[in-house]
Amino acid sequence: MDKKWYFCGYVINYKILDLRITMKKVLIATCCIALLSGSLSVSAQKKSDVQAQKKSAAKSVSASSLTGKSWSADNGNGTFTNPLFYDEFSDPDIIRVGEDYYLAGTTMHSVPGLVVLHSKDLVNWEFSSYCFDRFDDSDDFNLRNGKEAYGQGIWAPAIRYHNGKFYIFSNINGHGLQVYISDSAKGPWTHHKINGDIYDLSVLFDEDGKIYAVHKYGNVTVTELKPDLSGPVEGSSKVVIPEGNAMGEGHHVYKINGMYYILSADYSPMGRMQCARSKSIWGPYETCVISERESYGYVAGWSVGNMGIGRPLPEDGFNFQNNKPNGLNLGCATIHQGGIVQAPDGKWWGVSMQDFNAVGRTVCLSPITWVDGWPYFGLEKNLGRSPRTWFKPNDKVKTPQAPYDRCDDFSGKTFKPVWQWNHNPNDKMWSLNKERKGWLRLHSMPAKQLLWAKNSLTQRAIGPVSYTSVKLDASRLKVGDEAGLGAMNTPYASLGVVKSEKGLCLRCYDQNTNKEVLKPIAKNKVVWLRLWGDYDKSLLQFSYSLDGKNWENIGEQMLSPYQLKTFQGVRVALYAFNKTGVNGGVADFDDFKVAEPMADRTAYLPIGKTIRLFNLADGNLMNATGHGLVHSSWNKKEMSNGVKFLIEDRGQGKIALKTADGRYVYIAGAGLSGDVRLTSDASRAEEFVWQDMLYNRCMLLSLKTQRYVGKHPADGSPYSADFQGADAGMKNGCVFSWEVVE
Repeated sequence: MDKKWYFCGYVINYKILDLRITMKKVLIATCCIALLSGSLSVSAQKKSDVQAQKKSAAKSVSASSLTGKSWSADNGNGTFTNPLFYDEFSDPDIIRVGEDYYLAGTTMHSVPGLVVLHSKDLVNWEFSSYCFDRFDDSDDFNLRNGKEAYGQGIWAPAIRYHNGKFYIFSNINGHGLQVYISDSAKGPWTHHKINGDIYDLSVLFDEDGKIYAVHKYGNVTVTELKPDLSGPVEGSSKVVIPEGNAMGEGHHVYKINGMYYILSADYSPMGRMQCARSKSIWGPYETCVISERESYGYVAGWSVGNMGIGRPLPEDGFNFQNNKPNGLNLGCATIHQGGIVQAPDGKWWGVSMQDFNAVGRTVCLSPITWVDGWPYFGLEKNLGRSPRTWFKPNDKVKTPQAPYDRCDDFSGKTFKPVWQWNHNPNDKMWSLNKERKGWLRLHSMPAKQLLWAKNSLTQRAIGPVSYTSVKLDASRLKVGDEAGLGAMNTPYASLGVVKSEKGLCLRCYDQNTNKEVLKPIAKNKVVWLRLWGDYDKSLLQFSYSLDGKNWENIGEQMLSPYQLKTFQGVRVALYAFNKTGVNGGVADFDDFKVAEPMADRTAYLPIGKTIRLFNLADGNLMNATGHGLVHSSWNKKEMSNGVKFLIEDRGQGKIALKTADGRYVYIAGAGLSGDVRLTSDASRAEEFVWQDMLYNRCMLLSLKTQRYVGKHPADGSPYSADFQGADAGMKNGCVFSWEVVE
């Protein structure tokens, strides 16, 4: 993740290694964010743009209790549905060691840093380790003397395994290239600094014993590293792919069957994956695109146009310029930066990140198809486009699992691995299950506002929708203190308890609009705080309770767009700080809960049920006509046998469609318009992979054509099975909403 961006023909140098970012570059950056999302710049003070989204969300906020599991991509029927995680995991790199897979990702300014996950099947992942506990003692990593490291820290790791040891190479902005080495992916890790100006790299341990780093944007450069990894071999750096070959950044280098491959993510003019190959590490290389336009129908979401790396941290009252998505542009909502790995059975798989609205960037899994020596993401008959739902690589994990346990009663000896501090913590000013048994205690320290507060304990917000709640004992706060539950972002939002000379009151604050709501709670020193988030729509809502059972909304729904200042999605935070410039009292937290009402997706595949399918492009019903082909019914209230389809289970995640009058859908010929036909012979029925698009939406992937069933929304033609996938906005004719009728 090189901090140099090429958007729509603009060059924005975000290389922070020497901290020489000019204001001119920052201004260009904010313009390009707007261009990427096809956005309209609107004032944060205007609420009209999100009113339509609020109505549906507000009903959910009133729920008093929720139970359920955490998001897992495993559907429990032999298939998985992307994303692998519905929380942020950016800049993924992957390896396999024997039967085990390991995934490393960016952690920016959060500590512990450099996360490693482990899997047996590429779908179900578990936490393995962090590489380090904290950054050095510089001012920026400690929120000290007006310095901060938001959006910087450590990023874009390259994980490798060589001669019995694990290696993770990564950059710390302003501090150069680092390598972490361990005998086990569970750690402990030893740390060494590597000299030289090498960043955003991938590393290859070649068969002849030489070590190569591939790095830089556009002008792809290869540098040989010394065997002891102390630095580069002098004079070895060479540009092997010059600018002008459509290569990007975030490289991943491999040697496969004697050929050198470099995978690259490019953002000019939109996110896609490139591949270069050569018989020599030094070139010459030829290049081609291996993944493009795959966003599963998502579009570039809300973003902040005047907030990016290098800009000052926004103080309260800052006028944020929110870029409204136009519903058409993809930007970086496509799967892009990532790597590939070969399974023990010889098949190849790719992991790649995708900008995913307010949760930030997350990871998707794709089958890889080799054609003419190129590793294309996707299936043989649909190269470059990846299915959202597909068959798992193996069945070694029988029960779906999530990487983290997000809930916490703070009764352990150490923090659960889901927690990370926002910048380095002051270890003298917090305690876990010590000063008060079964509670987290944060000692209040001076700060102007939440983004400057030290010892904020965070975890990544998880989508699509989640509720986060915590119990707060504010009885030992001192005047000037504020403690509570925050949504870390720029703009941030918070719900806390404030102590003044008059006593305690709740304070709900939205930095985006600079609005606050104050509510006295003089008789209550223990309160429950809750944050609801619809992260696909970038919306937040706070509520509170005085008994832990009955909840009341406080403040308005808030817009929380993605931005390039923290370079992260929303993070939930427990915080305490004092606004009077002195150390204050203490805040005690307990009973932290995260509920995910959409994590259990078993009802999203209506096996054995009869449904009607509405095409999102025009709202018309799919209709099995008496003429023997599938077309549309323009009567949205129709309940004839032709618009009713039984979802018949064919095993291992495959389904067939059977009409209410006993006919089956099959695909004739090449699946062209008119080839989606009807037959009474069950053995001829087409087998589909149901693509779960959430929110009672789906696509139907034909296993014969390896493409999707769809219909042109305007030209009157009947259904075909030759659609590549969903376009931005999901209204090109192959995405359906569905409802159960029997």
